Parts: sequence; structure tokens; C-alpha cells
Amino acid sequence: QVQLVESGGELVQAGGSLRLSCAASGRTFSSYDMVGWFRQAPGKEREFVSAIVWGGSNTYYADSVKGRFTISRDNAKNTVYLQMNSLKPEDTAVYSCATRVYGRLSYTDVGGYDNWGQGTQVTVSS
Repeated sequence: QVQLVESGGELVQAGGSLRLSCAASGRTFSSYDMVGWFRQAPGKEREFVSAIVWGGSNTYYADSVKGRFTISRDNAKNTVYLQMNSLKPEDTAVYSCATRVYGRLSYTDVGGYDNWGQGTQVTVSS
């Protein structure tokens, strides 16, 4: 079983940037097909943000973050990053990373992911 730890969340002004990290231990990301980022705002359901194919170069983004967020990975550090630029108040949420093995569910579906981190809070002030 892999353990995931997110970090990098904090309070930032609108228009600012943050870089989130998702570090794996106990098992490497190479044991999984994809790593995804999701977020959950108060009173809302968890939603897909971005995902990266671990063994390839494909990346995926929600329309709401496309062009502002960039997902990347560092194989040697067994870490996935989410660079977030031009942040907006509506980006405020707890951001979590998770691992996925290919299956019948879409990469945007929460149910398609198994291991989850505890999340890191991102707050964007206006």
C-alpha cells in the first residue's frame, strides 16, 4: 500500500501562485497507472482537477483549471506536483492526490482512484 502526503497549500491572494506536492512512500508511483489531483470546497462534492500518466507523458485537466494549472512528476523523488498560477477565489478547496489503476471508470471519476492523501488546504483571498 502506498501512503500519500500532500503539502504546499496556504493562503494566497487572487492572481498568485502555489505549487502543491504529493509525495509517495511505502510503494512507488510506478505501481500505478495514473496519479490525480482532486479538490473539495466546503459544501461541494470532490471534483477532478488534473491527472498524469505515470509511465508516459499524457496529462489531463479540468476545464476550470486548463491553462492555469500544470501537473508534473519527479520520478526520482516519487513525487507529483501541481503548479497553480493565476489563482482565483473559486480555487479555494482542500486539494488531495490519489493513485489510479486503469479500469472501467474515467480518470475524472473519484471512484476510479484507490489510495488518497489527507489533503492540503488552499485558500485564495479576493
